[in-house]
Amino acid sequence: MRRTVVAYGEILWDLLPTGAVLGGAPFNFVYRINSLGHRGVMVSRLGSDDLGDRALKIVEQFELESGYLQRDPVHSTGTVEVSFDEQRNPDYRIIPDVAYDYIRAETRLRRLLADADALCFGTLIQRSEHSKNTLYELLEAFSGTYVLLDINLRKDCYSRESIRDSIRRADILKLNDGEADLLGKIYGMPPASTGLDLAGFCDAVFAQSSLRYIVVTLGDRGAFAASREGRRVYRPSFVVPLRDPIGSGDAFTAGFLDALLNDKGLAQACRFGNAMGALVASQEGATRPLDRPRIEAFLATAEIGLPESRYRQFMDS
Repeated sequence: MRRTVVAYGEILWDLLPTGAVLGGAPFNFVYRINSLGHRGVMVSRLGSDDLGDRALKIVEQFELESGYLQRDPVHSTGTVEVSFDEQRNPDYRIIPDVAYDYIRAETRLRRLLADADALCFGTLIQRSEHSKNTLYELLEAFSGTYVLLDINLRKDCYSRESIRDSIRRADILKLNDGEADLLGKIYGMPPASTGLDLAGFCDAVFAQSSLRYIVVTLGDRGAFAASREGRRVYRPSFVVPLRDPIGSGDAFTAGFLDALLNDKGLAQACRFGNAMGALVASQEGATRPLDRPRIEAFLATAEIGLPESRYRQFMDS
C-alpha cells in the first residue's frame, strides 16, 4: 500500500574528495522510501543560490516533490565536508548557519503532516532553535502511524536535552551501535567491558519513554531490534563487496519503516532493511537507483554473514 512519508531535516551537498553530491540523511531516506512506491516528501530549506538551484533540479530529476523545499534569500544552501579513513568510514565537518537551519512553520506544512502516515526526523536539524521549533509545531499537527527518530548524532549538533526531547516525541528510535553506547550512558546503563547489552539498553530506554520500537544497526554484523511488548530480534547482515557506505544507513531506515508500514514483523523489517543497506553500500553513491524487485531478487539468493555470537539467542525469537 502506498503511504505518505515525510522527512523533515537537512538537504545539503556532501563535498567529497571526488566532487559535490547532493545528500543529507533525510533526503537519502526520502529518495529510498519513494523508490519503494511510497509518496516520500522532503521538508527542508535551500538557499537562493547556485547550489540551491542545482539541488532543486536534482530533486525534480529524481521525480520527488519539490513543493515543500523552501528557499532562503539570506542563508546559503547547506554543505558538509566529507573525508574517509583507511576503512572507508566517513568523517563530517558540517557547515553551520545555513538555509535548513531556518525552516518556517507554514500552514501547508501543517496540512501535509496532518495527512501523513509517517514522519522521520533527526537531531542535526535541531541544532538551531528556529528549525527545532518548527519541527515541534509539525509534530503537534501529525496524527499518523509512526514518528521515526533516526538519531544521526553529529559532532557539536546535539545535546543530551535534544536527545531526550526527541526520543520523548518518537514512536521508533533508529541508531547505530556507537550511538547506543552514548545513549546507554544518558539512560543510566552501567559500562561493560564486553560492550553494551543491547537487550538491557532497550529495556532502559523503553522504561523512560513511550517508544514502540528500537532498532540498532551493527554495520557488517547486522541489526538488533526490540518492541515495547518484549519482542527481541537479531538478523545478521548480508555479504556484499563494500564500495561506498554513504547512504546505507538511510536505506536501512527506509526498508525497516516500509516493512512496518506493510504490517511485517520486526524480523522481516530488519531483514529488508539489511538488504537495502547492503545493496546501497555495494554501489557508488547514496542515490543510485534501487527498486523493490531488485531487493526481492537479492533476498532470494543473498549470502548471510556470520552471526554475532552474543546475539544468536535472538535470531529465532
